[in-house]
Amino acid sequence: MSDRFRPAPPSRAAVLQEDWLTRGVLVRRLMAFGIDVVILAVLMTALWALLFVFGLVTLGLGMPLLSLLPVAPPLYHFLFLAGPWAATPGQMMMDLVVRRDADLRRPDTLEALISVGGFYLTLALGAFWLAVALLTTRNRTLHDLVSGLVVVRRDMLSPLTTR
Repeated sequence: MSDRFRPAPPSRAAVLQEDWLTRGVLVRRLMAFGIDVVILAVLMTALWALLFVFGLVTLGLGMPLLSLLPVAPPLYHFLFLAGPWAATPGQMMMDLVVRRDADLRRPDTLEALISVGGFYLTLALGAFWLAVALLTTRNRTLHDLVSGLVVVRRDMLSPLTTR
């Protein structure tokens, strides 16, 4: 193979930047997930109670609305990832943000949808697939790899990339 087609090795600055952006992200992601689970539990309990009372007031006619509750967690994740924050409330509390791996810009709607769908598919198939983050650069999970996203520390991003 010709040297002309061989990719150049990453510069020391690029390697340091990757470490700089993702230092401590894995532990922060786990803590952010725990915070999001608590927030979702509170929201789901409130939604369930509201819809149940509505079902009682309507003499049972509103009870089928309870079947919409499983849509709430994926919708929660999608709206926050695709929104202007590009992070769930748990990620915001842990000073994390989701960005495109290529240019560190906010994810677009399709990337957020693929990421959320992949995340819930990973959970459905067994959460042990999340352990891939221990082996990849920038600690990216399978749904991060498929969607082209990366989770980085918000405080480490330059002001130019936060637009």
